[in-house]
Amino acid sequence: MLKALIFDMDGTLVHSDPLHLRAFVEVLGPKGVVIDDEVYRSRIIGRTNEVIFGGLLPDHSVEEHRDLADEKEAAFRRISSELSPLDGLLGLLAWAQKRDLKIALVTNAPILNAKHMLEVLGLSDAFSVIVTSQDVARGKPDPLPYLTALERLSITADEAIAFEDSPSGMKAAKGAGIYSFGILTGVPAEELKAVGADRTIEDFSARALWDVLEERVAA
Repeated sequence: MLKALIFDMDGTLVHSDPLHLRAFVEVLGPKGVVIDDEVYRSRIIGRTNEVIFGGLLPDHSVEEHRDLADEKEAAFRRISSELSPLDGLLGLLAWAQKRDLKIALVTNAPILNAKHMLEVLGLSDAFSVIVTSQDVARGKPDPLPYLTALERLSITADEAIAFEDSPSGMKAAKGAGIYSFGILTGVPAEELKAVGADRTIEDFSARALWDVLEERVAA
């Protein structure tokens, strides 16, 4: 029986990837690093800052990576004040709350970004459990963030549904054994299916999602 919904943040709750790309360009352009759509999709989306900056600037120190990551996240927060929830999200959250389902957030973002984004979206009180990159020893694609969320929710994997927009996040959710929807805000459906997505949807108003939800709550 369904007891919880678990959401990724960027690209899932909100189509924020274009603004993240802008922030990376602002911070890394002066360093001579070219960040375009292909680099963002193949080397940034769904990854932790540690992995991202280590890969893009391998000749820099770990401390420099952290400083640049902080600068990038500050730039993102500065330009992201007018984002809106993905279509259908607010209706889904209201539906879940009426049925006493638990709602969790699992993100590779730092806690400052998570708090900022939830405030911008008007969702500061929507999640009973929040797992960020600072809560776990290993971020996505490792399943540890999702396993941590399941533990904090006091449920098993078969009692949850997860929502992810990146191959990295999908690997993490499926590695934890959770039925997962791929959100098509930035990555083609075939890429998400290749790493285990059970279904793919454009947004939270999709009929395919509601068919599964109605079936699971009736079980």
